[in-house]
Amino acid sequence: MYSAYIHIPFCEHICHYCDFNKFFMHGQPVDEYLGMLEKEFELYRDRFPDMRLNTIFVGGGTPTALNERQLDALCSAIRKHLPLSENGEFTFEANPGDLTKEKLEVLSNYGVNRLSFGVQSFNDELLKKIGRSHEVEDVYRSIDQARQAGFSNISIDLIYALPGQAMEDFSDTLKKAIELDLPHYSGYSLIVEPKTVFYNLLRKGKLNLPGEDQEAAMYEILIEQMEKSGLQQYEISNFSKPGFQSIHNLVYWNNDEYFGFGAGSHGYVNGIRYSNYGPLKKYMEPLGKGLLPIFEKHEVTDREKMEEEMFLGLRKRTGVSISHFKKKFSINPKELFQKQIEDLKSKGWVEEKNDNIRLTHQGLFLGNEVFQTFLI
Repeated sequence: MYSAYIHIPFCEHICHYCDFNKFFMHGQPVDEYLGMLEKEFELYRDRFPDMRLNTIFVGGGTPTALNERQLDALCSAIRKHLPLSENGEFTFEANPGDLTKEKLEVLSNYGVNRLSFGVQSFNDELLKKIGRSHEVEDVYRSIDQARQAGFSNISIDLIYALPGQAMEDFSDTLKKAIELDLPHYSGYSLIVEPKTVFYNLLRKGKLNLPGEDQEAAMYEILIEQMEKSGLQQYEISNFSKPGFQSIHNLVYWNNDEYFGFGAGSHGYVNGIRYSNYGPLKKYMEPLGKGLLPIFEKHEVTDREKMEEEMFLGLRKRTGVSISHFKKKFSINPKELFQKQIEDLKSKGWVEEKNDNIRLTHQGLFLGNEVFQTFLI
């Protein structure tokens, strides 16, 4: 069983913090891109005739920026070429305000059963400041329409430690998010990436970000409020009601394999990590000749696989299963990474519980430092 990530790189608006592969939609060859994306599906299906998918995740960019006809063409191509298992998870990322009743009907007709909304904040002023095109009222309307269309598995993303954001503001955003009583929430601290509007502002000294202590306090309140509301933290940044974890994202954290379709997407198949060309022309050119649009590939060594198993698995609150690691690699991680694990235990950042090595509460706040210890 595999999973598939499908990248739609078009946006009506570019957010100030986004460094994903994306393009302003206006004037772009959207229909041609969708046709080439279907070609890519076909090429992989020819190479993997027994392909079976457990999850499909359509992300971006903004997949819901496509019009109804384009959305229909995309979903039709997915259903025609990518065999999703019965009860498989089929997710679409959505921008609040983009999803009309007609678009929701298209998604529902093709069996999409999970929606993930990029909400980020419940403060209109902050939304404007970070370059979002929606307003808070769009969030309520979109979620209400999605529920009316029969969608119950709905997730929203929140971002904290935004420019000029006070603790009171994030507490208010959390309160309003939780009041929606959704089965899944993701909460991320702002990371200022190169080649973004925020990066340029930061270099000019024009970006007023909360300090590290305030960022940590926001993360602490995120964990507290989610758990108080019956939402289980199952990964560093993700919370859900029982049975509503993102199965697709667990594929990444379990270090399982998946196909990456679309411009700039990444995949991991048969022990090889690969990435596609990002520019649209470079992505579409090889597909027009019947070739895969792969920009680079890397055969993952056994050592790298074991390192990845540790630092990806430690993102989960359950951590890394010692018995599963032994079964997968024929070696005990406690022997292989003895020095790192003992060092992290002595700092109080990881603990061993039953069959698992996992982050402590303190370790949650120092995740990146923990993960780096396994990269040799």
